[in-house]
Amino acid sequence: MGEKLTRSDVKKIEEEIEYRQVVERPKILEALKEAKAQGDLSENFEYHAAKRDRAKNDSRINYLERMLKFATIIDDDTSTDTIGINTVVTLYIPEDDCEETYKLVTSIRSDSMKNMVSIESPLGQAIRGKKVGDTVTIKVSDDYSYDAEVRKIETNAGDDEDEIRPY
Repeated sequence: MGEKLTRSDVKKIEEEIEYRQVVERPKILEALKEAKAQGDLSENFEYHAAKRDRAKNDSRINYLERMLKFATIIDDDTSTDTIGINTVVTLYIPEDDCEETYKLVTSIRSDSMKNMVSIESPLGQAIRGKKVGDTVTIKVSDDYSYDAEVRKIETNAGDDEDEIRPY
């Protein structure tokens, strides 16, 4: 079983594949052609850089195509008062006496530096489907877990600005 993706994720992936095939690939092939024309390929940095860029671009295309091939398309049909995909949620963590805000997203868009949490992470699994006032236990490992209270839910955050992870 592959990644769980929304229809919007699929659209973004298809757009990136098309961009890499239609825009990036011709540029890279032109750079490779120009570097070959300079002669002596053994010490030609531009040639080796262009080959590396071609391999990197082709690898990304293959990765994205494989992801689409094995993906499971999911819809988020949660109500407005329930935590679901693209929901921004504020949690109160009594252990630390602090509030933290997270956006629940698919794993391909997760980014801990931006507080975007995957639905497949321990936190994402614990809070998905919960409502304001619910207390959840987030199991981090066999030895450690902590409680959090759902304080606020903002629905329809959208995912237009969210980026797909590089790898």
